[in-house]
Amino acid sequence: MNFTDKLKNAVSKNNSLVCVGLDPDPALFPDAESVIEFNKAIIEATADLVCAYKPNFAFYEAFGAQGFSALKETVDYIPKGIPVIADAKRGDIGNTAKAYAKSVFDNFNFDAVTINPYMGYDSVAPFIEYHNKGVFILCRTSNAGSGDFQSLSCAADGRNIPLFQMVADRASQWNKYGNVGLVVGATYPDELQLLREIYPDMLFLIPGIGAQGGDLEKAVRNGTDLSGRGIIINSARQIIYASRGADFATAARRAAMDLRDRINSFR
Repeated sequence: MNFTDKLKNAVSKNNSLVCVGLDPDPALFPDAESVIEFNKAIIEATADLVCAYKPNFAFYEAFGAQGFSALKETVDYIPKGIPVIADAKRGDIGNTAKAYAKSVFDNFNFDAVTINPYMGYDSVAPFIEYHNKGVFILCRTSNAGSGDFQSLSCAADGRNIPLFQMVADRASQWNKYGNVGLVVGATYPDELQLLREIYPDMLFLIPGIGAQGGDLEKAVRNGTDLSGRGIIINSARQIIYASRGADFATAARRAAMDLRDRINSFR
């Protein structure tokens, strides 16, 4: 089953557009919780409430070889019907990109990946060629410094448009297999609305809800497609660290359920 179909099934089964970011930080763990045991508890508590999970590689790489082992075990532990997105933000020249794609898709068995398109098509193509996998292109990211480059005006086809829109245009052209989506932050709802109007059928991965202060209602109303879907709303800290006590898994479940229900109320 390809990523798109797997996602659609998970969205329908769990009535959810929520993606839980599995970003382990031992400084925030309950006592005596290892990375893998923490992740397993979060997964068990939320698997019927989400449409995807998204581990961020940085939090695992920080542990060295042990972290990569925990990452692989985490991906393997997630129920097979729920897609897993590698938040790896890869982006390098063609032969290196091929190695990264093999690592993410063949070694770790992720269903999708985030990609930095700064180096152009040849850095993205090896990922797209995995037709059954999803590829999310960083477009209008949620961080405060994103405007340093993404808002710059670019000349294109006799018009001036911001760089993030140019990226979206290229991503749309690259979407020949229907497996390319965009990363668009909830912290920029006007840009989110613009991109949805221009690209009505593309899938958006939306970070920035929760700790980064994105407006959930605007993200849902501005980002969803005509079917009330087309978005994956990611939340990490707001859910997995809802409690730092022994009840952390129960608290994570409550937070995930609350987010799912609030999203659905705006659809």
